[in-house]
Amino acid sequence: MKPAIYDASARSRAGEPSPVRHRNGYRHNQPRCPDITEVERQIVRLASRSTPDLRVAWRQLHDTGPPLGLSRDLLIRALAHQLQEQNYGGVSRALRRRLQSLAQASDKATMAVDPCLLLKAGTTLVRQWRGHTHTVLVHNDGFEHQGQRYRSLTAIAEGITEAHWSGPRFFGLTQRARALAGAKTGR
Repeated sequence: MKPAIYDASARSRAGEPSPVRHRNGYRHNQPRCPDITEVERQIVRLASRSTPDLRVAWRQLHDTGPPLGLSRDLLIRALAHQLQEQNYGGVSRALRRRLQSLAQASDKATMAVDPCLLLKAGTTLVRQWRGHTHTVLVHNDGFEHQGQRYRSLTAIAEGITEAHWSGPRFFGLTQRARALAGAKTGR
């Protein structure tokens, strides 16, 4: 049996979900506890299908052909991902919103810190620089240093050092900065 995403007649069989997409993909139409082995079998079957057959499956799923130059391996992986998403559910709305906000912040170059790191409002960052202790308070909409508000840590780091610095790196919030600090202490 072909997977439901490729078979337009899937609805004609009683009790099966509709192959029609909804606003959040197929996940709200799926049974609560899908048979794990059936999903695995469908994914394994993808590898045995011909490349033209995989392209047809892509067209049925996305209403357009696969991107030019997309390898057979990536085509199989993308279709397998879609199968899993249909059966187990996709990305949550909260994660989708978070990814969208990160993408918009990145496009506007307003991202204040490393996207992997979320600083909560009220967090205090402390950095020693040339004998002075500098304290930064994190707010929901920026940072505060010596009573002045800033949109980014980089602006604060440049003000402290009078040179161009990555703010997250200056305050030890990146993996590279942590690795350097660990190397200096002999860890």
